Amino acid sequence: MKNVKPLADRVLIKPVAAEEKTVGGIIIPDTAKEKPLQGEVLAVGNGTKDEQMVLKVDDKVLYGKYAGTELELDGEKLLIMRQSDVLAVIG
Repeated sequence: MKNVKPLADRVLIKPVAAEEKTVGGIIIPDTAKEKPLQGEVLAVGNGTKDEQMVLKVDDKVLYGKYAGTELELDGEKLLIMRQSDVLAVIG
């Protein structure tokens, strides 16, 4: 991920993998699983004159269910979103 640098107040996040759920022996398909709301910050932008960057690489964060834009890099699904879309830092 060294070749991706978010601009302004954006952060690149790797979502935590969703746990596989079963209901009475039936495996729930990926399309029906809840979108993970937790992830790890892989890269951060430089911020803007109005918003200083608080997040750092390797921070564990919580974000809203529909936050960010999904993208795929090197076969990995990632999210890029504004720092303001992150709800909290864990730990």
